Amino acid sequence: MKNNDAEQMLLNNASLDDLIKMKIEKEFMADLEKAKQKPQKKVYTDIKDLPKEKIFSKDAVFKYFNRNTKCESFINGIQAEALIGLQNSVRTQMLKGELSAFTTDDAYIKFDKAEF
Repeated sequence: MKNNDAEQMLLNNASLDDLIKMKIEKEFMADLEKAKQKPQKKVYTDIKDLPKEKIFSKDAVFKYFNRNTKCESFINGIQAEALIGLQNSVRTQMLKGELSAFTTDDAYIKFDKAEF
């Protein structure tokens, strides 16, 4: 509410209750507009910037290149972690941000992005 509107209403003998109602209604409408806006998702393309707990989560996307069929697809971080298997050194390096890709017997897996 602008000061000029409040002054004009006071000059027109508006009650204090009316002024309070106008202010509350204006704040409510502003909050309603803010609630309608979707929150902005942040996109991480570098594994170094990504929080450690999100690397092997459903929010992370990895490119999966199958060496046998020569096909490329996408998997999430949970699936990528399962493919690492017993390669604990690879998992540790990825959590530190030192490594963004790894290989298995029949696939090449590389971090693509994370969005949340």
